Amino acid sequence: MAATITVRVQPGVFDLAAETGHLKRLGGVGAVVTFTGVCRDEGGRLAALELEHYPGMAESEIARIAREAAGRWPLIALTVIHRTGRIAVGDDIVLVATASSHREAAFAAAGFIMDFLKTEAPFWKKEHKAHDATGDWVEARNADDDAAKRWR
Repeated sequence: MAATITVRVQPGVFDLAAETGHLKRLGGVGAVVTFTGVCRDEGGRLAALELEHYPGMAESEIARIAREAAGRWPLIALTVIHRTGRIAVGDDIVLVATASSHREAAFAAAGFIMDFLKTEAPFWKKEHKAHDATGDWVEARNADDDAAKRWR
């Protein structure tokens, strides 16, 4: 049976309890693993992040990553929600939720999805500093590429 895959890119907040509650109600679920990425303040340096995406392509790439995860592990369902727009410090940016009969598959799939979201999904991030009106685009990080390599 193919996993149920939900992918959304949206400016608004998501409801973690509602999203995981939906997964828990599916038949055969014994584990739900979630990862929620939060906008951090970088030691008081940042006020917000601004995320832009390539509409259509971002959703398509996230769905491709999700299908690959569902092909590698016996998942019942998975949800990926990625926010766009200006996101304040402390607010949620991304949700990855995986549901499986057993925890091992759910944990592995969530890690896989998050590593590839960081390296392959077409999002651009601008940092808005706490004490300066300017914003700077964030460069890709080698550490993110290194994390994704472990799945190859």
